[in-house]
Amino acid sequence: MKSKRNLIQIWLLCAAVLPAVTSGAQTLTKVAAGGEHSLFLTSDGSLRVMGDNSYGELGDGTYNQTNRPEQIVAGGVTAIAAGQYHSLLLTSNGSLWAMGYNYDGELGDGTYNIINHPEQIVASNVTVIAAGGWHSLFLKSNGSLWAMGYNAYGQLGDGTTSDNNHPEQIVASNVTAIAGGDNHSLFLKSNGSLWVMGYNAYGQLGDGTTSNTNRPEQIVATNVTAIAGGYYHSLFLKSNGSLWAMGDNGDGQLGDGTYNPSGINQPEQIVASNVTAIAGGGYHSLFLKSDGSLWAMGDNNYGQLGDGTTSNTNRPEQIVASNVTAIAAGQYHSLFLKSDGSLWAMGGNWEGQLGDGTYNTTNRPEQIVAGNVTAIAAGYNHSLFLKSDGSLWAMGYNNYGQLGNGAYNPDGINRPEQIVAGGVTAIAAGESHSLFLKSDGSLWAMGYNDAGQLGDGTTDNGNYNTNQPEQIVAGPPPTLGISTYSNQTVVFFPTGTGANGVLQMTTNLASGNWVTITNGIPFSGLQITNASGTAFFRLH
Repeated sequence: MKSKRNLIQIWLLCAAVLPAVTSGAQTLTKVAAGGEHSLFLTSDGSLRVMGDNSYGELGDGTYNQTNRPEQIVAGGVTAIAAGQYHSLLLTSNGSLWAMGYNYDGELGDGTYNIINHPEQIVASNVTVIAAGGWHSLFLKSNGSLWAMGYNAYGQLGDGTTSDNNHPEQIVASNVTAIAGGDNHSLFLKSNGSLWVMGYNAYGQLGDGTTSNTNRPEQIVATNVTAIAGGYYHSLFLKSNGSLWAMGDNGDGQLGDGTYNPSGINQPEQIVASNVTAIAGGGYHSLFLKSDGSLWAMGDNNYGQLGDGTTSNTNRPEQIVASNVTAIAAGQYHSLFLKSDGSLWAMGGNWEGQLGDGTYNTTNRPEQIVAGNVTAIAAGYNHSLFLKSDGSLWAMGYNNYGQLGNGAYNPDGINRPEQIVAGGVTAIAAGESHSLFLKSDGSLWAMGYNDAGQLGDGTTDNGNYNTNQPEQIVAGPPPTLGISTYSNQTVVFFPTGTGANGVLQMTTNLASGNWVTITNGIPFSGLQITNASGTAFFRLH
């Protein structure tokens, strides 16, 4: 079976953790991570890529890895999705484009040939895209669902298990959201119903069987609002705050009071109400309630549940009674924040990822930082956190430099180390690398770089992991203000255009008023019309 379960978690993390940032003068608006390649969009609609390119998934016309962000499309891109080795992009006119691996027809171009440049698949009316491991899904403006690619487990939902190399309509209308797992697919309809198809060995589709399903099956009739997945189990929330689960339950991770390694094949209500957030670790689950209490269930071999034992738990256990505001689940450790800004941790600690000054696993929550922590991220065996002063701190496994402390520590760092003194606004932790954003909009990276995924101009082929933060994308330049002695019209041209180029902005100025006209976008020139006085310029 084609499988890379970690990929699903990586996609979800990237979408959930990284807010808008900036690339040069443009705002970074969307990111997507494939098997070993990365895509991101900027606010001008340009597409940039980096990482592995063995199958042309970067779309640059070559099959060479790219270890710095490379612009592929200059503008007009509105959405992106990344599969294991293929990429999808959506443009402002509703057209769908694809590139990369195509041996299963996932590009939908009617062939099984890999393509190393963007190829138009659908001319118009596409609104949403999603990539599974080896298949692709998209929605049209009429709410119809379409699919193409690998279909051995029925994940396309077309009633067969035959691969399909062109888009096929699966549902005619009313679909509002889609998600592609490695070998299964999920979608929501406008009435809040949840539908599934594809691989179902552990009952993760929740349809009452462990049989694969090659047609969409309705699992929940209405009111689904959020989903989270561990390796082979699934969690979802309803609008009434109830928590539901299905799939692998060998370690009790579903929290239904049983241990069932064969899995639970239909949604089970685990908690009736008041659940506000969920997180899936490797084989354990965490959730928060509206009263700020933290609950956990599942694998506990390393104390990651924080209940004072190393025994698995097949029912939700209250770990903390109140004031918890955020949760993160690593493979075998867990982190949470309290409303007073304190950071707490429990679980596996052989690399020092808990940050408590030891390498001992801990089966009860330990306070790591007393206050002022505002955000947390958990990698496989390392941890990151932010403080309210914008400083970045890290602890845990550091064999690849993912902590960014200037060293390579195969035994890990067991106390929080300050990595950046201030100005950090957001963090993300991959398996063995780390990313953060600064208040000036710049993107920084450190750690494992085997396929150029840091985007710093190197790869791991020459032992070019990075053990200190490197700026990958710069922040915007200063903006320009203009004022005049008389009423005038200012025409602004973006960099690379002239008086006959595409106009970026036209601004009418009242006498004596300062107006910002560039919004941080590099400019090539200003044309003053209706001029009868003097114009003044300043940088903001």
